[in-house]
Formats: sequence, structure tokens, C-alpha cells
Amino acid sequence: MNEYSALLGEIDELKKQLDTLRPLENPSLLHGLDIEYTYESNRIEGNTLTLRETEIIINKGLTVGGKSMREHLETINHHEAVLFLRDLVQNGTPLSESLVRQIHSLVLRGIDRDNAGRYRTVPVMISGSRHTPPQPWQLPSLMEACCRWYDEERLSLHPVTLAAELHERLATIHPFIDGNGRTARLIMNLVLLGAGYPIANIGGDTESRLSYYNSLETCNLGGDKSGFLMLIAGEIRKMAKRLIEISGG
Repeated sequence: MNEYSALLGEIDELKKQLDTLRPLENPSLLHGLDIEYTYESNRIEGNTLTLRETEIIINKGLTVGGKSMREHLETINHHEAVLFLRDLVQNGTPLSESLVRQIHSLVLRGIDRDNAGRYRTVPVMISGSRHTPPQPWQLPSLMEACCRWYDEERLSLHPVTLAAELHERLATIHPFIDGNGRTARLIMNLVLLGAGYPIANIGGDTESRLSYYNSLETCNLGGDKSGFLMLIAGEIRKMAKRLIEISGG
């Protein structure tokens, strides 16, 4: 993990620069980043709206011809969830199992009323994956254990590692019938924002999506987590450098 440790060190140095520049306190900049994050996170899951269309829906409240109502709701919901994250960070709200369900309920609001914020009650398969998620009866204890792990490790693990591993654990448990990826990424970024780090905005283009899914698959099947940790840390480094550049640092 020498390469990973070096990457974390680089990220921490970049964070020191960010702390002096304070770009994460610029409302206009944050709004633009939140729109980009919503666009990319939804694109990973197959949403076909462009970045410009995403911006129009969020900023203008307009609908886009030829696009489904679900795609519009996914955009509105995810953006609202990101704003909710920022409120949670400002208020210092601790992460909990109920908060995970609350964030998921925002992701699926108006899309799946019966399942929003509720653990799935049926077995599922993940298309294109060899990983078989746990059975429904296992979910309450697994989610309780996941949040307990977070509480036990949050003061000892590096925040980047903590956030990435929490994402991986949630994705492996796959507690919801739909919206698991978006929820896991939101929770990951809640941890990062709470620790003063930039978000990890994983690209929704084919190459980025495949790298993301493949590294998660390796974790899901009980393999080495280093690839996934490196991927997430790389995205955080990329965002930190971008914020410094934008801020003239």
C-alpha cells in the first residue's frame, strides 16, 4: 500500500492548500460542482440527460423533451440529496442507519414510493456482476454492523479510506431494491465533506464507469480492496487540484 499511502499524503497536502483558499465556501462554485456531481452519478446508472439538460432542470425548473419523467426525478432528487448532505455537514449530524435510509428515500422520492427508504424484501441479482448480494433477512444485522464499523473506525482510519470503505461495504450489502449506487456515493461524500475533503465525483463515461464497477466487483467477491481505494483517492486528488486551480492557488 506504499503507493496508496503516498497518494493520501499528496491529498492531505492539497487539502492544506484548499483550507487556505477556502473554495468550498464559495456558493456559486459549489452549486456548479453539485450539478456536475448529479449529472455524473446519474449517468453511471444509465440516465441519458446531458450536463446542459441537467443544469436546465435544476436551475430553470424546465422539462426536457424526449426524456422520461424518471430521468427528471432522478436529477431533481439527487440534487436535493446533495443539498441535504451539505446541511448535514453544517449541522454536524452524525451518520446513522436511519440517515442512510433517509438519504435513500430522497434518491427514490416520487420514483418508487413503496421502496424509498426501505430495505429490500426480495433477493436480487446485479446485472453483469458475479456478486450475489445478501438475502433480505440478513440486511438489518448487516446494516447495523456496517454503521457500527463506521463508529468504531471513524477516528482511526484516514477519512479518504473511511469514506471509500464505507461506500464499498454499502455497495456489497446492496440493501435497497434500487438506488444503491447513488446512495453509497452520497454517503461516501458525506463522510468526505464532513472531514473537510472535496467530493469524489466518479465519471459516468464508459471507461470511468467500467473501472469503477470492476474495482467494486473485486471488493464484492472478497478480493483486494486496494484498487477501489486507489480509484476513489485518485478522484479526490483530481477534484482537489481542480478546486485549487479554479481558486487561483
